[in-house]
Amino acid sequence: MNKPAGDYSLPETISTALANGTNIVRAFREQFGYSIEDLAVACGLTSLEIETIESGQNTDPHKLERIAHALGLPSNAMILEDPKRLSA
Repeated sequence: MNKPAGDYSLPETISTALANGTNIVRAFREQFGYSIEDLAVACGLTSLEIETIESGQNTDPHKLERIAHALGLPSNAMILEDPKRLSA
């Protein structure tokens, strides 16, 4: 069955990392083999901004969208509360 274009299911490795308490940005960053510095350059944020997001202190949806885009993911991939997104 085809999913609507806005839906995105998390890969199993990411779901497992989240279940173990890993921040979603860190889980994807590590899955793709990026350092914090590499991801910062790729999405145009600072390393400190990435660290703050990964620590859970910043959940700015615009920054999460920039990170998702830099990793080639759908814009809502990092937003767990998005009702249009499927969970694994």
